[in-house]
Amino acid sequence: MEVPADEVSKAYRTSIKRYQKLARVPGFRAGKVPESLVRSKFARELREEVLQALVSERFRKAITEQKLRPISEPQLLDLQLNDGEPLRFKAAFEVLPEFDVAGYETVRVERPKSELTEEEYEGELDYILDSQATVETVEEERALVEGDWAEIQFRGEIKPLAETVTEEGVTATTPAEAPITGEDVLIEIGGKNTLAAFNDALRGSKVGQELKFEVEYPADFDEKKLAGQTVGYDVTVKAIKRKTYPERDAELAKQLGNSESWEEFERQLRERVGRRKRESMETGARNKMIDEVIARTSFPVPESLVQQRVDARLERGLRALAQQGMKAEDMRKLDFVRLRAAQRDEAEREVRASLIVDRIAEAENVSVSDEELNGEVMALAMQTREPYETLRERLAKDGGIERLREEMRREKTSRVLYEKLAS
Repeated sequence: MEVPADEVSKAYRTSIKRYQKLARVPGFRAGKVPESLVRSKFARELREEVLQALVSERFRKAITEQKLRPISEPQLLDLQLNDGEPLRFKAAFEVLPEFDVAGYETVRVERPKSELTEEEYEGELDYILDSQATVETVEEERALVEGDWAEIQFRGEIKPLAETVTEEGVTATTPAEAPITGEDVLIEIGGKNTLAAFNDALRGSKVGQELKFEVEYPADFDEKKLAGQTVGYDVTVKAIKRKTYPERDAELAKQLGNSESWEEFERQLRERVGRRKRESMETGARNKMIDEVIARTSFPVPESLVQQRVDARLERGLRALAQQGMKAEDMRKLDFVRLRAAQRDEAEREVRASLIVDRIAEAENVSVSDEELNGEVMALAMQTREPYETLRERLAKDGGIERLREEMRREKTSRVLYEKLAS
């Protein structure tokens, strides 16, 4: 870009006159400082003022004429500025990539079956009732039976996956895992979540008894460290416990959900759990739909947006660590280079998805009204217990209002698209 020499000279004259009027230089009255002295004494300040006046104006004019939308701060390159000569410079910045989302309407996603099963409902109800149960120690001397809870202490050694026989005997060829231990752990005898090996070993045992047994964990076991492994356990039975559950009546219903009767509580719980399952299943299907659209759309993702998303993900993670009690000095010891690298792939996917959904929103004429936006701010205010006006003012100052509108538009677009493409 170039600014004519006469405009450069005019900008210099304007700044020089201002400095002549305002500068306080020993030996000269205010407004009587010679131009030559102003030029030499305030050369750096004059240059910065001229650049700020001319570069910003010319840059804005150029991007408007060329219909460009910068998404990063411009970097000035090859800058040439001298009074009486044209100002020449280059500005380097990132813009949103050009790409086509044509064909997204042909994506098909299966609408998942989201009916709540009786097993799922009973599992949720059991979880709630378990939180209200009282645990009492069985004082009589007897063996563990079905329905009891064994309080145990254990140490488990994970067996090596491969062994070889040498002159010294059997030697593991895979590295030994650290032992797993537990104190005062409760195990339900015959419980649906208790492994058969624990049931068989503990059933019939008494307090103080020491047991040795092995457990072969299935390959799909929830705890990845144990999945597909064989563990040798040393277990000591410390106590026998019984759980007592409250009566399922109107009093408990009111305590749990402010319901008038147990039947009403169960109906409301079933609706709530069913709604949560539907929303979860729909979210998964919508994510699958967006992944399919992403796979069909190729374009370079702007690095500045990726880094912004990495920053946001790290900030959320650090906030969570702080809430869990991690001290600031411990956070400063974290390997942020590794942490940023670990976030990059997911951050890039999120940016790509956002850009694609924004483009689809334009094609589908999806928008968020002020009424919808105000409703979301109100919901946030209630959630954070912050006055509505205070929250809105804070969001407006830091650009949060527009970011919230963008996120709401993307969410709304995803739902519109899902209703259009799901079968």
